[in-house]
Amino acid sequence: MSNQLLVVGTVAFDAIETPFGKTDKILGGAATFIGLAASQFKRIETGIVSVIGEDFPEDYIQLLKDRKMNLEGLEQVKGGKTFFWSGKYHNDMNSRDTLDTQLNVLADFQPVVPERFKNAEIVMLGNLHPGVQLSVIEQVANPKLIVLDTMNFWMDTTLELLKKVIAKVDVITINDEEARQLSGEYSLVKAARVIRDMGPDYVVIKKGEHGALLFHKEEMFFAPALPLEEVFDPTGAGDTFAGGFSGYLAQTGDISFKNMKNAIIHGSNLASFCVEKFGTERMLQLNQDEVNERLKHFKALTQFEINLAK
Repeated sequence: MSNQLLVVGTVAFDAIETPFGKTDKILGGAATFIGLAASQFKRIETGIVSVIGEDFPEDYIQLLKDRKMNLEGLEQVKGGKTFFWSGKYHNDMNSRDTLDTQLNVLADFQPVVPERFKNAEIVMLGNLHPGVQLSVIEQVANPKLIVLDTMNFWMDTTLELLKKVIAKVDVITINDEEARQLSGEYSLVKAARVIRDMGPDYVVIKKGEHGALLFHKEEMFFAPALPLEEVFDPTGAGDTFAGGFSGYLAQTGDISFKNMKNAIIHGSNLASFCVEKFGTERMLQLNQDEVNERLKHFKALTQFEINLAK
């Protein structure tokens, strides 16, 4: 199958607390959210490369398989424990405190890309140690597009290695705070230019509830986030955006700037569902009719005729 999406990231446990409540250990992880978002695109095959412990429930594995994810690249370590993250969101839901991080089997993870996915046209590198991301890049044959997601933690701890990864990718997705840190520029337009000089042709800057920006050469595109009545849990929204973005590109096979605008909208659309319930719950309930109906809302929100002054 040529419409393949290779996803590398965490399959994990999360424990979340927001102003609306709290959970015990639930299904989480970057690769999980990316894969669930990508599963909305029926004409692609999504392969997951990640690692879990022996404590990871068979029910969760079956759940991912039921969403048509190929798990040949999901390593399960006998006697090991799955990566765990716990966090508490502040009242504004835009900031959070990490309460606990347990790397467990992720600490020694050496990714192995299955033969079946070494020729995948789209590679989505979820937020992970840059060394793991670099290893995956070295294992794939000649992808049409490599998309990188990263965060400020790697900028603080492994910046030089991260820059090596950035130099080898086509698209980088980061939030506005991270773009400013990575570039040393406050203006996001200047920040994108500095980051493009590091290697990527495209820079996507996520602004949470304020939408996302796409930069390519001298072109720029802005997509708003859909205004929601209630944000229940922001965990995984950025990964869901990445899954929608990369999944749409894998399905269409078109990596032009024009089509990336559509990919941004599809990513934003799916992310708007993710925040409506705790963890992966909303994404697991999602159906195609709901997705299409909300896309119509996005279209109504963003498209209108501008009458030029005469």
